[in-house]
Amino acid sequence: MRDVIALDTALRLFRDRAAPPAGPRLVAPALLRSQAVARLSGAARRAEIDRAEARARPDHMRALNIRLLGDPVLQNLAWTFAERLGWEDSFTAEYLALTKLQADAFVTRDPILARAAASLVPVASYDEMMGARSSPPSP
Repeated sequence: MRDVIALDTALRLFRDRAAPPAGPRLVAPALLRSQAVARLSGAARRAEIDRAEARARPDHMRALNIRLLGDPVLQNLAWTFAERLGWEDSFTAEYLALTKLQADAFVTRDPILARAAASLVPVASYDEMMGARSSPPSP
């Protein structure tokens, strides 16, 4: 199983210092690193998170071994997806393009984004990523 994780999903993993079960391999566009650091530094500036904690969370990102990808094929498909969805930029569309090209599902905690994404790629919830998909059904 290979999951593309949205920024909101990555930030939750970093906050909780969590890792999905061994099954899913995590991938994201290369821009995830910069988006995460920008979001964390902004939160620290607004005193929503302790500065030391904000600076430590990218260490967890590196420990998760998220494969960060970006190439012209991904960027071109992201452009197409952004146009199709009527989005102002292609940043979020890169996550969907990567899902289409290399993953089984896109994982986001944002229900609005999940609905938009579902028109283009398979979508999974955070809970599914963290184990429900790999768990046997309940009797």
